[in-house]
Amino acid sequence: MELFKKLTGQGSNNSLSVQEAEPRLKEFVVLDVRQPSEFQVGHIASAKLIPLDKLNQRLAELPKDKAVLCVCRSGARSGAAARQLRAAGYEAINLKGGMGAWQRAGLPVKQGAR
Repeated sequence: MELFKKLTGQGSNNSLSVQEAEPRLKEFVVLDVRQPSEFQVGHIASAKLIPLDKLNQRLAELPKDKAVLCVCRSGARSGAAARQLRAAGYEAINLKGGMGAWQRAGLPVKQGAR
């Protein structure tokens, strides 16, 4: 279990629960790293979509002067994205539990491509 937490970024200082993140959303660039089809089903309204497999090529789209909150379905891909961003000099935080936790908490979800 500890290895899983280390691999996903969960349980570290580099992650926030949905309860911690939701009231602070304006402090972050919300980055959704899922695939477009997953994003369309439901995402955080302010989220920017950059699939994890395109992140390296699209880093310039993210500001370095604001923390990036990484989101995926469960927290695994977003943990990888947060580590990748930190290695590139960004302040990046993983949303623990991803959109699954967000939806279970009853927080608002936007549908569609934007």
